[in-house]
Amino acid sequence: QVQLVESGGGLVQAGGSLRVSCAASGLTFSSYTMGWFRQAPGKEHEFVATMSWGGGRTYYADSVKGRFTISRDNAKNTVYLQMNSLRVEDTAVYYCAAAARGVPVMVPEYEYWGQGTQVTVSS
Repeated sequence: QVQLVESGGGLVQAGGSLRVSCAASGLTFSSYTMGWFRQAPGKEHEFVATMSWGGGRTYYADSVKGRFTISRDNAKNTVYLQMNSLRVEDTAVYYCAAAARGVPVMVPEYEYWGQGTQVTVSS
């Protein structure tokens, strides 16, 4: 019943920008912390960013701090990740996820996951 659907991925040059989106359905969106994770080839899932239900609490991985911005529109049941100054090492499948408790940064704390959207940064 719960669905998280990412979109907006693609191929960009290093230094460029991209915004990925995640549309949620089947859950009370405003009751959940929403997070972004990514998985690069041959690597495990890596935390990227998270935002509490009201937007008052956010956290970013050090690797993206100052370059990426998470936002959410509860009226649209959508969370966004604006990615600027992209680097080749940002290449990964980006996933959104929902957590019912707290504002976590670890994979096991998130209950629902999207299918992912591919972001490829070329040199």
